Amino acid sequence: MFALSPTRQHRTSIENPTVGFISLGCPKNRVDSQIMADALLARGIALAASPEEADIIIVNTCAFIDDARQESLEAIESACRLKMDDSCQAVLVAGCFPQRYRGDIRTRLPEVDAFIGLDDLDRVADTVQRLARGEQGIVEVSEKTTRLFEPALPGVVFSTGPYAYLKVAEGCNHRCTFCAIPGIRGAYRSRPIDAIAREAENLLARGFRELDLISQDITSYGRDRQDAADLPALLRALGRLGGHFWIRLLYGYPAAVTDSLLAAMAEVPAVCHYLDLPIQHSHPDVLRAMGRNETVASIREMAARIRRVLPDAVLRTTCLVGFPGETDEHFDHLLAFMKETAFDHLGAFVFSPEQGTPAFRLPNRPSRETAEARRDQLMLAQQEIVHRRSAALVGTKGKVLLERPHPQHRSVWVGRSYRQAPEVDGEVWVKGAAPGARVGDFASARYTAATGYDMKATVIQE
Repeated sequence: MFALSPTRQHRTSIENPTVGFISLGCPKNRVDSQIMADALLARGIALAASPEEADIIIVNTCAFIDDARQESLEAIESACRLKMDDSCQAVLVAGCFPQRYRGDIRTRLPEVDAFIGLDDLDRVADTVQRLARGEQGIVEVSEKTTRLFEPALPGVVFSTGPYAYLKVAEGCNHRCTFCAIPGIRGAYRSRPIDAIAREAENLLARGFRELDLISQDITSYGRDRQDAADLPALLRALGRLGGHFWIRLLYGYPAAVTDSLLAAMAEVPAVCHYLDLPIQHSHPDVLRAMGRNETVASIREMAARIRRVLPDAVLRTTCLVGFPGETDEHFDHLLAFMKETAFDHLGAFVFSPEQGTPAFRLPNRPSRETAEARRDQLMLAQQEIVHRRSAALVGTKGKVLLERPHPQHRSVWVGRSYRQAPEVDGEVWVKGAAPGARVGDFASARYTAATGYDMKATVIQE
């Protein structure tokens, strides 16, 4: 897919190799990188401070859509250039890319020294040691993904703040016609509640104060199990751990937001009243073409039903435009729906035709130019909603989780409210924190100004 010439043939043996990670894609991939890091450390293999300082570079890839694949290829190329410059010994590519293209992965990426798939994360230490001995052309990619890895405790956490991603399940049972994920990551499989609770307890003991529960569809948690596990039961179990911390739910299916889930969210104080529910579209014709028939009946009343139980609920969603057959009428329906619903956070994406999915060969796909114009129109309308909602917050108060001192402004901390998920939803700049404030503290603050997607606030004493 890219050419680096000449390919270095001479290999030397490294007795004690160090490994550096480049982790791409979603937080679920980051958890996989943590699992690999733990497996390496368990075998006495050290982690480098950065990929540039490593003997062996692991690129953990995403292959969901074209943009993600391009990002993965660019990262792989950069790592291979370090190898060509003798800055590292070998490059190992892991994750979704080799899993999706396992049949011809060596042909696609001949410059890469080794590949491991999603069911083979625990083979990473053996693979690294083989690479350190000078081996090449290693492919450890199982045909199907069926395993469910339990993280080591205490375990590595690749986090830039006092939050940690806690993966509660793997795979997906939905069959959205545009999505390649079920073919890559396999059927849905949930971890036991007690295992998740042990990991959560460990993370809290280490000072993390926000647990972000993730899977391909958080609302499907427990449906595959034979015990009484479900998402409300999991939330109640985590709520019994005690202490002051937040639980946040990410990546849910709109039609699966049950009354029992909303009741649990209202009942457990640690749970943020925040739901990330990708609707993809609002028009019934498009939803049916997307294979999301279950959402057709529920989507119109979804937000109102949630807000009746949780009046302070914050809703995040994503929309997909340019799907085959989407007309101007369909898009106008979506635009009107998102304006009416007034999602607190929204991302819009252009349809990416994925080989192996039913939507790949569907006719009447809008042009790229049309799809991008629709995306831009959605985001412009969303910007107005965000500005209006942010302005309404000025003068109100709330809790802010302190993440780091501001790099340029003394006496200012950067944090987030329950309204903001890490890395995607903006920040709160807080003045007046106590001199002894630390990362992971919660501060009561009053909002003083809105600046785009961020807020300014001042600490208040309660």
